Amino acid sequence: MTDRPLIGISTYAEPGVRWGVWQLDAALLPAGYPRLVQRAGGLAAMLPPDAPERAAATVARLDGLVIAGGPDVEPVHYGAEPDPRTGPPARARDAWELALIEAALDRGVPLLGICRGMQLLNVALGGTLVQHIDGHAEVPGVFGSHPVKPVPGTRYAAAVPEETSVPTYHHQSVDRLGTALIPSAHAPDGTVEAIELPAPHWTLGIQWHPEMAEDLRVMNALVTAALTADH
Repeated sequence: MTDRPLIGISTYAEPGVRWGVWQLDAALLPAGYPRLVQRAGGLAAMLPPDAPERAAATVARLDGLVIAGGPDVEPVHYGAEPDPRTGPPARARDAWELALIEAALDRGVPLLGICRGMQLLNVALGGTLVQHIDGHAEVPGVFGSHPVKPVPGTRYAAAVPEETSVPTYHHQSVDRLGTALIPSAHAPDGTVEAIELPAPHWTLGIQWHPEMAEDLRVMNALVTAALTADH
């Protein structure tokens, strides 16, 4: 590949992170995310939380966007009261990533939401979330696995046509789908595991963590879309 598209990846913002002799606030990202972009032929750029009004200018410089996994989306964004099992809010990150998603959709920039990123995409388009499900995050801090089955005829199925086993770690899921979104993969228990917008948009959300596996096909599809999109 002679051209390497610039793929922005949203990041965590964590207080008091320790490395070496330092303990400081940090914008950070598990290394699997940029490595996945790089292995698929893209250039990875980390996008720490910023003022939402800067999202459009940020996205304008990108060829593609990844909204990474992370904490629970604050239920206020989909008109719900917090469940006792919902985690503490990450308000700066929610606001920034919602603005990034809006900007990407407005400009037609290819967009991939991973885990939290898929849930936030659904919320951005007016959907809601189930605040707790069992069976998809069994051991704290340890990724599990389960199969996902693609929906024939979808963008996800074009990239990954067969049922595959994927790394999973989440306790929330899509409830009511956002405007124009369609489901494109399911878990055996019926949980929606991928959502997407119909053509001409390249917009896909997946509930699992491809950065924890060797399968590059979803990220390859994003990078290919980033190379060919007119935005």
